[in-house]
Amino acid sequence: MRLEPITWERLADTLAERLLDLKTAGGGPWLRVAVDGAPASGTGELARRLGDALRLRGRPPLVVATEGFLRPASLRLEYGHQDVEAYYSGWFDTGALWREVLGPLDPGGTGRVLPDLWDPAADRATRSPYVPLPPGGVLLLHGPLLLGHWFPFDLTVHVRLSPGALRRRTPEGERWTLPAFERYEAETDPASVADVVVRADDPRHPAWSG
Repeated sequence: MRLEPITWERLADTLAERLLDLKTAGGGPWLRVAVDGAPASGTGELARRLGDALRLRGRPPLVVATEGFLRPASLRLEYGHQDVEAYYSGWFDTGALWREVLGPLDPGGTGRVLPDLWDPAADRATRSPYVPLPPGGVLLLHGPLLLGHWFPFDLTVHVRLSPGALRRRTPEGERWTLPAFERYEAETDPASVADVVVRADDPRHPAWSG
């Protein structure tokens, strides 16, 4: 895959321009975008930059993090605090993401999105109110392991780190999750299935697939 150097600012602007011309697959009034990558890759910052670029162009964004849709600790940690299989397939409430985030933006949907569901620190529901996304708005859902669930995204961006960079930039206490990302690479191959790939081994000098 050929990658070209780019700045984060220009990347956000270029993606925003692409989204202005993008039509939804089902003809609905809302676009759904994935910004996929390991926590160390900085997907949240890219989603926020893209949201700002869209807002400047008159398209209302809604940035949602998958970490707000973790399962309760009793389910997430049922097999221990460092169970790789549980992290890979059971930490994130994909059913709630379908129901509360993606489903309301189906054609004919309400447009009312729940921005988060569960506070993992307090281990209780956040009780956040629903947020109405106006027609023409863009959902920016960011977080890890997003591309293996057949979510109905209109554009997918994968922020890629080499194995070495991923290890270096992952805090020591979270490195037990690294085998889950090795499995994700093997089973999902996100760099091949994503519409846009961003390499961020050096966060000061990203490159992208165009």
